[in-house]
Amino acid sequence: MKTSARNELTGKITNIIEGAVMSEVKITVSPEITISATVTKEGLYSLGAKLNDNITAIVKASSIIITKEAVKTTARNVLKGKVVEVIKGAVNSEVKLSLGTVIIYAIVTNDAIEDLSIKVSEDAYAIIKASSVLLIA
Repeated sequence: MKTSARNELTGKITNIIEGAVMSEVKITVSPEITISATVTKEGLYSLGAKLNDNITAIVKASSIIITKEAVKTTARNVLKGKVVEVIKGAVNSEVKLSLGTVIIYAIVTNDAIEDLSIKVSEDAYAIIKASSVLLIA
């Protein structure tokens, strides 16, 4: 399935915490990267996804927050990487963040790039709310 989302992270389901309405799904993408997604219990059931299945986590680039410092947050996904490219547009910039073998793409305003002084080769963090992660089986 093709999507317009820039970030497609495939891995194995390593944990499922089921609630009355929502479930939290943990996906191990690599030894260094685990993604948490919250989905409805019914949605997880309709995917037929279960522990140890391969699954793809989809995240829109505009749903990713970039910061240069590790912060305590309620967002379940805080992924440390290195800025490998910043492509400036008229209003927004695309930030490519290397997480080892995986590249994460984020769209942020040019003002944010300047305010945070985001530069190639520097460390940065991608912050992603678990509710912003879609799953495809």
